[in-house]
Amino acid sequence: MSGILYVTGTPIGNLSDLSPRAAQTLAEVDFIAAEDTRVTLKLLNHLGIKKPMVSYYEHNKRERGEMICDRIEQGESCAVVTDAGMPCISDPGEDLIRLCALRGIKTVVIPGPSAVISALAVSGLETGRFCFEGFLSVNKKSRGEHLQGLAGERRTMIFYEAPHKLPATLKDLYSYFGDRRLSIVRELTKIHEEVIRTTTAEAAQKYCDGSIKGEIVLVLEGAPEPTEEGCTLEQAVAIAAELCEKGAKPTDAAKQAAALTGCRKNEIYRELLK
Repeated sequence: MSGILYVTGTPIGNLSDLSPRAAQTLAEVDFIAAEDTRVTLKLLNHLGIKKPMVSYYEHNKRERGEMICDRIEQGESCAVVTDAGMPCISDPGEDLIRLCALRGIKTVVIPGPSAVISALAVSGLETGRFCFEGFLSVNKKSRGEHLQGLAGERRTMIFYEAPHKLPATLKDLYSYFGDRRLSIVRELTKIHEEVIRTTTAEAAQKYCDGSIKGEIVLVLEGAPEPTEEGCTLEQAVAIAAELCEKGAKPTDAAKQAAALTGCRKNEIYRELLK
């Protein structure tokens, strides 16, 4: 009889956040698929659990995924974990779930802490509708296309970011989205947990020195609702001009003004350049 894959959430900082059900699952499965076995070993030692582990991460996910599924089909049970939080969310475990679905292997979720939801909850921004955008690409072209595609997004947006890349990302958020509310959430559930409620304009200027450290989640206000129907091109150009004065590029300002007014982006851009 085929075994089961348990998608098991682990703490994002405070080990006390591990649920009793997750601890029981880790103790009872036959083996654990871990993003970094060294990190997971610390958690197991904290719990007093000894369990065989296999590494499963971005660069070995295809080979190891097949091997993990083979073992489960032979009757073993497995818990897949990431270094912190829910596996399979912006994580190579996504591929393992897909492979289990293709092979008809049963999956069971053991819910746990999530940096995405935790940061959103304390952000002070709209929580009814949101989208998770993961990490922005380091490739300039891909990064620009990603941000441009979100210019008119009205839902609250959530991003992950590394501290050494934060200054450039804050500048990009201001450039592409204009001045909006932004919450910088760092070191969730840890000793130095902090929520900085600011704006993209203020953040791009105040925090561009690399002084913010730790694990970071950015929660960005969505685009405002379009203005009343009948907004003139002249008004749209004025909005774009104001965005440019705040540091936005003309193309990005035109796109934001178009989303707000319903006017054509190309017409706004052409008039803006005049």
